[in-house]
Amino acid sequence: IMRINNTVVLRDCLAAKILLTLFPAVLSAALFASPAHSQGSYPPALQPAPSEADRAPPQREIRAQLSAKRYATLVAEVSAKVSQTPIAEGSAFRKGALLISFECSIQKAQLDKLNAELRGAERVLAANTALSKLESVGALELDMARIAVDKAKAEVDVGAALIKKCNLYAPYAGRLSERKVREEQFVQVGQPLLDILDDSSLELEFIIPSSWLSKVKIGSKLFVSIDETKRDYPAKFIRLGAKVDPVSQSLKAAAEIDGRFTELVPGMSGRVFLSDKGP
Repeated sequence: IMRINNTVVLRDCLAAKILLTLFPAVLSAALFASPAHSQGSYPPALQPAPSEADRAPPQREIRAQLSAKRYATLVAEVSAKVSQTPIAEGSAFRKGALLISFECSIQKAQLDKLNAELRGAERVLAANTALSKLESVGALELDMARIAVDKAKAEVDVGAALIKKCNLYAPYAGRLSERKVREEQFVQVGQPLLDILDDSSLELEFIIPSSWLSKVKIGSKLFVSIDETKRDYPAKFIRLGAKVDPVSQSLKAAAEIDGRFTELVPGMSGRVFLSDKGP
């Protein structure tokens, strides 16, 4: 019975020794067979260093909007009734073209009255000048006659300038984007009449990351992909912001479309990129 027990005890000790010998190999095999290892993960101390591409922030899309370089809202400079609006909305016009005219019969009558007063003042001055040679009028009366003539001339100039405001002409060639009044409508001084724009040269307004400052300058080339036309257009930088926003690390920029493309109109938008191969 002792031998059997000894044999059993010896066998148990041998089994324990074998298990202790094989445990590291089994543990290692289990680790390599785990899902985390199969996906290429490493212990923290063995993680590979990130590449420069991994460290770089994702490229964000730069959006831009087309706008006219010159645009204006023309207002009434005289209180009168609209008599004619020959240019339709959306139509093109040349520099100096008549955009709107007013019925100014009252203003013309006032100018006629001022001209009559000027002629009367000139007659008085001529008479006083002749009498002064005969020493029949004093120097003060002669001076007052001259002042009356000067005052009448100034009032005539004001009336003539007011008459010129009865016709509104285009300050430059462009297009009529919106007409705010209709014929036979009475308008007051300062009331908006028309919105016009010069579509011969279009600008792009957008915000760029500050990291672009090392790549671009005034005159640098870029391209814009317009959403509405599905086409790319060349442009060049014409303005860069004076300061960088420290929170967003960005600044304002503007570019000019390089060329004339009749399909482009203000208000269109798209993506800006620096490469001629597109974004």
